[in-house]
Amino acid sequence: MNEKTDQQPPAGSPLPAAVRAGARMRHWLRALSDTDRARPADGGPLRPYELEAARRAGVPATRLDLFAHFLGGDGLRTLWSLLDSGRYEVTLPEEAALLTVAWLVRAGDDDAAEELVAQLRPFADRLPLTPRPADLPAPPADAVRRRSAAEASIVLGLRKPNPAVEAQREALSVWRPIEDELLAHRLRADSEGHGAQWRADGAALLERYADLAARHTRCTGHLDPKSNPAILRRALAEAVAGRPADPRLAGLLRHAVTSMVAKRGRPGSPEHTRLREVQAAQAARPAHHELAALARHRLCAPDADRAAPGAGRLEGPVTAEEAARTSLPAGTALPPAVRALLAGIRPTDVTALLAQAAVPSAEVLAELVPQLATTHTARGYADEPLRTLLAATHRSGAARSTVNHWWTPARHARTGTAPWVRAVAAHGPDPVAQARLTLRAVGELAVEAFPGAGIPDRLVGTLSSLAQLAQLPVRFLSMPLANSFSGAVNPDLYPAVHNAADLLRGTPYERYYGIDYAALRERAAAQDAVALMDLCAGRAGLPQHRRTGQGGRRDTPLAHDAAVQEQARVLTTFNMATLVREVGIEPSSGWDGLARGAFTAARRRSATPKRTACAWRQLVFHLSLCGADEQAAVLVWIDAELARLPQAAARLAPALARLRLAATSSGTRPSPRACRP
Repeated sequence: MNEKTDQQPPAGSPLPAAVRAGARMRHWLRALSDTDRARPADGGPLRPYELEAARRAGVPATRLDLFAHFLGGDGLRTLWSLLDSGRYEVTLPEEAALLTVAWLVRAGDDDAAEELVAQLRPFADRLPLTPRPADLPAPPADAVRRRSAAEASIVLGLRKPNPAVEAQREALSVWRPIEDELLAHRLRADSEGHGAQWRADGAALLERYADLAARHTRCTGHLDPKSNPAILRRALAEAVAGRPADPRLAGLLRHAVTSMVAKRGRPGSPEHTRLREVQAAQAARPAHHELAALARHRLCAPDADRAAPGAGRLEGPVTAEEAARTSLPAGTALPPAVRALLAGIRPTDVTALLAQAAVPSAEVLAELVPQLATTHTARGYADEPLRTLLAATHRSGAARSTVNHWWTPARHARTGTAPWVRAVAAHGPDPVAQARLTLRAVGELAVEAFPGAGIPDRLVGTLSSLAQLAQLPVRFLSMPLANSFSGAVNPDLYPAVHNAADLLRGTPYERYYGIDYAALRERAAAQDAVALMDLCAGRAGLPQHRRTGQGGRRDTPLAHDAAVQEQARVLTTFNMATLVREVGIEPSSGWDGLARGAFTAARRRSATPKRTACAWRQLVFHLSLCGADEQAAVLVWIDAELARLPQAAARLAPALARLRLAATSSGTRPSPRACRP
C-alpha cells in the first residue's frame, strides 16, 4: 500500500471501522444491484483484460491476487501510469476503485487510501476492481458527444440507396450511351446506306438494348413510344427486317435525329464528348449509401468511441486499403451528412459542437445536457487526472442504458456514494455548490445557443433534476398543464406565474401581450386554477361553449387544449422568468444580443408559424430585460435588417409595429389576441 515497499500492507484499521466500511460497501452494492438486474452479483468470470493483467503481473489469475498486486509497488506504478496517460475506461463504477486508491497514495492521503482499501478488501475476490485498459486516452471531464459509435452505426445502417439518385445514375451510365449508339448508327446510314453490315450491327444493337432493358429497370423514359430513342429503335427494327419505313415513321425519324444533334451535337464531336465525360464522371461517383457502409465499417474499430478530436481518422477520405477492399475510388470524400454524423462521435466541448453546427436545435442540445450533468462534480476538482477519473466514473452508466434515460438524480447520487468517490470528496468542491453552478451554466447555454427557441420540454426534466442536486426549491413548469387522469392543473404553474409577474411587470412584454400581471399574480397566489385556465381560454379566443361545454359542463379539461397551453406559455414565459429570477442566469452576450438572435430566428423563411411565434415571444422577452438605450438600439438594428429583407419586412410589419409601441409606451396594452406574428 505504501510506496516505500512492494509488500501488501496489513488491513490496518480496527475491527469496528472495518465492519462499518464493509457495511457501507454492501449497502452500495445492494443499491446498485437493485437497479442493474443484468449485473452478476459475484462479478462473473474474469474478463479477458483481467486475465491479461494477471499474465503481465505474473500472479495467479484470481481477482484477489490481482487486488494484492495493484496494492504493491509495481501495481501502484502501473496505476499511476494509467492515471497520467488516461488510457483506461470505466464501464462499471468499481473499475475506478483501485485507480482512486493509487491517486490517494500519490496525493499523500494515506488515511483515506487505507480506509478505502479496508472497504474494498472483503469484496476483492468477487468484484472486477482491475482497471480496464484502452488504446486512447479517456475524454476530458467536460467532453460530450452526440452519439456513441454503436448509435452512429445504427443510423448509418439505415441509409439505403436513394431511388431518384440511382435512377439518374442508371440514366447516365446505361441509357445515354445506348442512345448515342443508336443515333451514331442512324447517322452512318447517310454515308453507308442500309447495307448488310449496317443491318447486322443494327440487329446486335437492338439485341443489346433488349438485354439492358431486362437488367436495368429504374428508368422508364426509354419505353415512351413518343421519345426520340424509341423512334430510333422502331425505325431500326423496320430497317433490320428489310421493310421501308412508312411516311409517318420517316418523318418522326428525321425530327428525332435533327433534334438530338441540335441539342447535344453529333456523337464524337468535341461538345458532345465533353458533355458525356462530365456525365460519366457523375455516374461513377460512389453512392452515399456505399460511403455510409464504409463509415459504418470504420466504426467497428474498438477505439471508435475515443477517436481523438482533429484526427480525421473516421471522417477522412477513402484510403488505398479501403479502395482495394470495396472498389470505391481512393481519395473520395465522405458526404457532409456522414462526416457530421461521425464528428458527433468524438468527445469534445459542447461549445465546439455548437460552433461546428453539430447541434442543430435546442431539442438536440437537451439530449446532451445529461452528459454535462453527470460530470458537474468532476469539473470542480483541480487535479486533471482525478477530474478525468471521476468523470469516467459518473459516465459509467451510459454504456448500459439508453442515451436519453441513463442519467437520473438517483443514479447520480448513488454513484456519488460509492466508497471511492467519497474517499476523494475532501479534495474537491462542495457538490451542492457545484450543482448550482452547473444548473446556471446549463440554463445560460440553452438560452444563448438558441435564443429563439426558449426552453424545450425535453430540457425541463433535466433542469428539475439539477435543481434537486443543487438543493434549490426551484420548480420548472412542464407540459401538459393538467393530469391526464384527474384533470388537475400542474401545481408548478403557480410559481411560474409568480416569477413572470415579478420579473416582467411594467415591461414591454406585459404591454405587448396585454397582460395584467398584478391581477394574474393574485389569481396564482390564490391557486385559482379555474380562473387561470378561463383566462388562458379567453386569451386564446375560445368561444364560451368550448370553454364550459354543452349545458355548462366540459368533459375535457381546458388545460388539455393546445391553444390554452400556448397562452399559458405566454403568461409564464415557460421557465424563462424562472431561470432569470431563481437560477440567476446572465447571458454573456447580453439580453440585447439574445434579442437579435431571436429576431434572426423569427424572420427565417424556413421557420414554421409555430417556430416564428415562439422566436418572436423570445424576442419580446429578451428585449424586455434590456435597458432603454439597448431596446432602442435593437429596434434600429431590426429596421436595418428588414430593409434588406422585403418579404420578411412585409410579413413581420404588424408585429414589429406593436413591439415598437410596447417598447416606447408606458401604459397602453394592445389586444392580447393580436400579437402573434
